[in-house]
Amino acid sequence: MNAIEQARQAYAPTQMGIRTDRSVEAQLISQVTARLRKAAKDQTRNYAAFMTALHENRRMWTTMAADVADKGNGLPAPLRAQIFYLAEFTDHHSQQIIRGDATADALIEVNTAVMRGLNGQRAQ
Repeated sequence: MNAIEQARQAYAPTQMGIRTDRSVEAQLISQVTARLRKAAKDQTRNYAAFMTALHENRRMWTTMAADVADKGNGLPAPLRAQIFYLAEFTDHHSQQIIRGDATADALIEVNTAVMRGLNGQRAQ
């Protein structure tokens, strides 16, 4: 690389924008949901990957429940309660999936709705 190209790269505008907590949370939920969606489609061929994706989703929701249960959490109490409820639902529904009594569709829908909310979009 020559000096002119190095100067262009050094002074070029960066692609990364300012990241907010909401955008980071939305990105995490998006990644977990994408893995869960893909694994659910391929679960007959790769059940282990499906169980791993299901576990990652439960772990994410358990972490969010612990966060909103903390007294120092700045979210309004009704929203904290709703998030906690969704974490409980996710845990219960995941157990049903493991037993073979449910599919991952409801979990994917919940995650998608939360992503929409974090991104400021209305429900469709």
